[in-house]
Amino acid sequence: MSLKRIIFLVGPTASGKSAAAVCLARQLGAEIISCDSMQVYRGMDILTSKPSSALRKRIPHRLIGFLPPSREYDVSQYRRDALAAIKAIFKNGKTPLFVGGTGLYLSVLVDGIFKAKPPKSSLRNKLYRQAEIKGSLYLYNHLKKIDPEAAARIHPNDTRRLVRALEVFEATGKPISELQKHRRGLGKEYDIRIFCLDMTRDELYRRIDRRVEGMFKNGALKEAKKLLALKLSRTAEVAIGLREIKGYLDGLYDLEEAKRLMQRNSRHYAKRQLTWFRKDKRIKWIRIKGNERAGDIALRILKEIR
Repeated sequence: MSLKRIIFLVGPTASGKSAAAVCLARQLGAEIISCDSMQVYRGMDILTSKPSSALRKRIPHRLIGFLPPSREYDVSQYRRDALAAIKAIFKNGKTPLFVGGTGLYLSVLVDGIFKAKPPKSSLRNKLYRQAEIKGSLYLYNHLKKIDPEAAARIHPNDTRRLVRALEVFEATGKPISELQKHRRGLGKEYDIRIFCLDMTRDELYRRIDRRVEGMFKNGALKEAKKLLALKLSRTAEVAIGLREIKGYLDGLYDLEEAKRLMQRNSRHYAKRQLTWFRKDKRIKWIRIKGNERAGDIALRILKEIR
């Protein structure tokens, strides 16, 4: 008996995933599930480049804008919600199509997640305080000593993942890298196809710069002001754009500098995304040709699937 199919369309920020995904979903008879750690939040439409309302009207989208930005949200919660979405989509007679750029979300779905007791809030708060006082590099160096394999996969500035790895070790006495080897994910039960959009670095960076320019024209400053007036969760407050615009609002630099910092940090994020995806040998890379249209990209992916 053939396995049911689940499709993933991933890629760096500004690579054109959303438009290509809608075209692909129409051809496949699919519903889209977001695979983006920031698009889960309400009120972050511009800064997280959520698919437009026009695109969402054409194809049903799930796990977008359903959570207040005051709420914490982690990979285990995402996996739970994503599995429920998969079940509902199959019940509708459709194909689940995951779209986004959060590599960790892809991993916990395809490879699974290990079971561990919920961490003590006191331990988590202690680790975050250490990061605030001594810097994330302090946590990173500590992780290198107890779990070099995990440290090799985590960026020294990724405080959230560093805290997670350290709290797992404190709670279990075992490195997170060892526990992760005993996971069971969707790859055991479904026909998983993963595609990643790719292009020249120069073209990607041009797209990122244009996207940030468009964000400011479409109201990024107003959106950021509203968000910064709230008590944001630790997971929401790291969205690119918030810190950069806050610096402008605090009078540290002008608006052009805030824009430049957003462009720079978005480029750095895209580079980290590509580094993550290039490590996954299951991914089929789709090289974008110049100004190739979304429909043409979707047709190329469709040929690979069939």
